[in-house]
Amino acid sequence: MLKEQFTGHGRVVLLAGGGRIYTDIAARFVRSERSLDEIIASPYSKRIVDNILNSGHGAALEFDYFLFGVEGYSRVTEVQLVRKRMASYLIKSGRAELGGKRVFSVVYPRSVADFTAEVTLPNNGKVKLSGRDLADLSRQWYEAGLDAHLPEQDLRYLKPQATEFKAIIGMNAHALRDWFSIRCCLNAQDEIRDLANKMRKLCVKAAPDLFRGSGPSCVQLGYCPENRLQNEKCRGKVPTRDEALAILKRYRKCEFPADDADGESE
Repeated sequence: MLKEQFTGHGRVVLLAGGGRIYTDIAARFVRSERSLDEIIASPYSKRIVDNILNSGHGAALEFDYFLFGVEGYSRVTEVQLVRKRMASYLIKSGRAELGGKRVFSVVYPRSVADFTAEVTLPNNGKVKLSGRDLADLSRQWYEAGLDAHLPEQDLRYLKPQATEFKAIIGMNAHALRDWFSIRCCLNAQDEIRDLANKMRKLCVKAAPDLFRGSGPSCVQLGYCPENRLQNEKCRGKVPTRDEALAILKRYRKCEFPADDADGESE
């Protein structure tokens, strides 16, 4: 039987992270003349964490690590997720031989599940199929392959991208803030943006000092770096990078007017 889920209902659990923060301790090693024992024994300093965030020097953030459990997302999102290199992933295997006990679970937008189109079959017959029908045909074909004793590592080649994946994800705070800047953006696909926003919400709750001001690039930078690719919902509301630079140039021109013809400042 087909197990159907719709995008936007994926589940994210924070397994580890937050509590004791180590970013301030890591930062102390850069300039402190105190001994190792003294640095380790130092009380937590929110001021140091704020200085790290405000300076943009995020290396110390890499000493705070977060683990997440994820389920209810599609392989489409998995492919986008693993493009982040500064992270660790263990993803449920689609290769292991489970003897027909594997759940054929799919995750897709409701619009795709309900959309029906006429398709031509190999025998030239025509039939109308919905996205849900296609997913269930894949399931039937897969189960027939199991009955024929084909290996699951071969059968999975024809499973849809809508197939659900489960994973454990590990990222440090620096990588997470960078990932949020890209995947919380309105230009990100809906499902991975849902994942990023749920992860960010958990991080803000667990370690508010580390994730102050986190979110899409426009939140972190004050402008949109995507310029002509800026999401249409943001146009006129958030300046692009080029617009922000133009404002800065006008400001600098007012503050530092050009030299006069004699080479003297006005």
